Amino acid sequence: MNRERFSELVTQALDNLPEAFLELLDNVEITVDDYPDRHQLQGDDDCMSLLGLYEGVPLTERGAHYNLVLPDKITIFQKPIEAICHTDADIIDQVETTVRHEVAHHFGLSDEELDQIEENRASS
Repeated sequence: MNRERFSELVTQALDNLPEAFLELLDNVEITVDDYPDRHQLQGDDDCMSLLGLYEGVPLTERGAHYNLVLPDKITIFQKPIEAICHTDADIIDQVETTVRHEVAHHFGLSDEELDQIEENRASS
């Protein structure tokens, strides 16, 4: 899939979020890269295992003195997502899931909490 189409999927996934969530993403930069760089991997050598990454200070950890800071950043990694998907429909679903996952980190949810939410969603 070309980068333009993949980026459109990321934009579409963001547009599918509730308006109340979008309003709280006003200082978050959202980008698409092929792969994570060494800094983003944080010591893990498997660049194919990271589908997305939130870098910043979650809303739940911001205090009264949180101001004049660079935007938080969400990066969606195209090649690892494509590698685990077999069809365009799979890519669309995975992009939606990955965007929701990284946005949830912005709101302060941990990986463990997100795993539990996904388990509950799957069993419903």
